[in-house]
Amino acid sequence: MSASIHPMSVIDSNARIGEGVSIGPFCTVGPDVVLADGVELLSHVVVAGRTTIGARTKIYPFASIGHPPQDVKYRGELSTLEIGADCMIREGVTINPGTEGGGMKTTVGDRCFFLANSHVGHDSHIGNNVIFSNNVMCAGHVTVGNFVIVGGGTGLQQFIRVGDHAFIGGGAGVLNDVIPFGLVRDNPAHLAGLNLVGLKRRGFSREQIHELRRAYRLLFADEGTLSERVEDVASEFAAHPLIHEILDFIRNGNERAICVPRDVNAPDR
Repeated sequence: MSASIHPMSVIDSNARIGEGVSIGPFCTVGPDVVLADGVELLSHVVVAGRTTIGARTKIYPFASIGHPPQDVKYRGELSTLEIGADCMIREGVTINPGTEGGGMKTTVGDRCFFLANSHVGHDSHIGNNVIFSNNVMCAGHVTVGNFVIVGGGTGLQQFIRVGDHAFIGGGAGVLNDVIPFGLVRDNPAHLAGLNLVGLKRRGFSREQIHELRRAYRLLFADEGTLSERVEDVASEFAAHPLIHEILDFIRNGNERAICVPRDVNAPDR
């Protein structure tokens, strides 16, 4: 099945257009763009730069994909943007390619959902099955794991990391790293427990969730330093790989601190 391209769209002859691609009216596709099989651009979509869009991804009107990074240090280097398969990119979304200062690449995984007017900054790396709600502002150099949900109006500061299965409440201002399975909220954001609802929905067992809750309480108790508590938890839960995902995330951190509870004695919820 060949591509369907509306006559009122402008598609560069050098763009690579896959089978079954559908391009509605008033779209623009640049010369270095690759649209994989089944991609759909509804209307008024602009895809620029060295951008690859994965199979069956659907992009809604007024999205701007692959235009130069919003970074004053960008000097026109030939960086890239890669978006995975089966993503949903709603109205007004902006996603920028990488820069020389950040590895030259921005990546988005499969099955991601970007609601209207959300933004992914340069050199960010977004995992699979991620949801950005309306007006999420993701700065450059941010790493977001798999199965993360970010509430509307949230700001993710540059260079932070968000671990797998985390949930960030709407309107949060996230200045520090978010542990896997964590739930953060407010501005500035603080850790408010574990993403228990998400864990249950994704089929984690009662035993797994129970052990994660026990480890969480020990990890954020008020005795000793965080590094000491990390090693204590690692010893006590040596046979629990989910807990070691959290511990490895903390150990592998950069100069950013992690989000912690406002009251280390508060129970998770």
